[in-house]
Amino acid sequence: MHFVDEITLEVHGGRGGDGSTAMRREKFVPLGGPAGGDGGDGGDVILQADEGLTTLLDLKYRRVLRAEDGEHGRGKDQYGKRGEPLLVRVPVGSQIFDADSGELLCDLDAVGQQFVAAAGGRRGRGNIHFATPQDRAPMRAEKGEAGASRKLRIELKMLADVGIVGFPNVGKSTLISVVSKARPKIADYPFTTLVPNLGVVSRGDERSFVIADVPGLIEGAADGAGLGHRFLKHIERTRVLLILVSIDPTPGRSLAGDFKTLCKELEQFDPNLASRPKVVAVSKQDLPEAREALPAFRKAMKRKGIEVSAFSAATQEGVEELLNRIEELLSNNPVQVKPRAAPLPKRSKR
Repeated sequence: MHFVDEITLEVHGGRGGDGSTAMRREKFVPLGGPAGGDGGDGGDVILQADEGLTTLLDLKYRRVLRAEDGEHGRGKDQYGKRGEPLLVRVPVGSQIFDADSGELLCDLDAVGQQFVAAAGGRRGRGNIHFATPQDRAPMRAEKGEAGASRKLRIELKMLADVGIVGFPNVGKSTLISVVSKARPKIADYPFTTLVPNLGVVSRGDERSFVIADVPGLIEGAADGAGLGHRFLKHIERTRVLLILVSIDPTPGRSLAGDFKTLCKELEQFDPNLASRPKVVAVSKQDLPEAREALPAFRKAMKRKGIEVSAFSAATQEGVEELLNRIEELLSNNPVQVKPRAAPLPKRSKR
């Protein structure tokens, strides 16, 4: 499956049906009278957050979404049928923007939450509404109104409890494959991971949390370098950040230097990320050089009041302790319970 996290499309509400101009022709009713029914309202285009979706791929090739038109009114006081709404499922975490103004219209961050992207047009009234004592046989009716139309940009920001951040090849994908059932691509070359991966970490007693790895950042990611500038937005909603560092043979690289660079990129992208609860961990502890570099890094971080975890995804040494630390921070930073999504507003009557 391809990962698509941003699309632009057009939405059009259905047109309202026209009112009817008709007269009764009944036996023993010499004056007759108006009998034209109303048209039906046009259908709405409604976006709904669905927990079963993780990408906007389904909408990538549906660039125009149009709801059903309302039926026209008919004689004998018959009203036209209302147009069927078009219900479009999007992943939880989708933000809806006006493509022209850039205004944020809605943030679908709760399962089942709905947003009327384009309201259907109002129905036209039939001539039964226009009879008066002076004109008991009106020959006029209203046309239905066109539905709303707009151009939208939908941007997906995944919902995860923990976001793993680190340079390429520090073991993010390996860790998420060990602690969850996610199976990301793993290889020993930079930028193996080209899309974010989500995994559910089960902790027993019906406890679990969602963890996401973000494609490897490099220095300058917040300004557009590498892949990070595209995917950093997916950690904006996380409650805890896992800053992952490891040894690297590149001259001038160090654990402390990498940590400083990662924190700088996060702050430049979103200053709020700087104050987000963090777990700092050194991976690849099955390698002698990684073990040798750990004490000095821990000492440097201790001076800043930061506790450092260490683990090896290959041998799973220290993984349980790391998960315990993450779970502790999550319990201290509970999910903000959102109110139940309000029902869609009813169409006003004339």
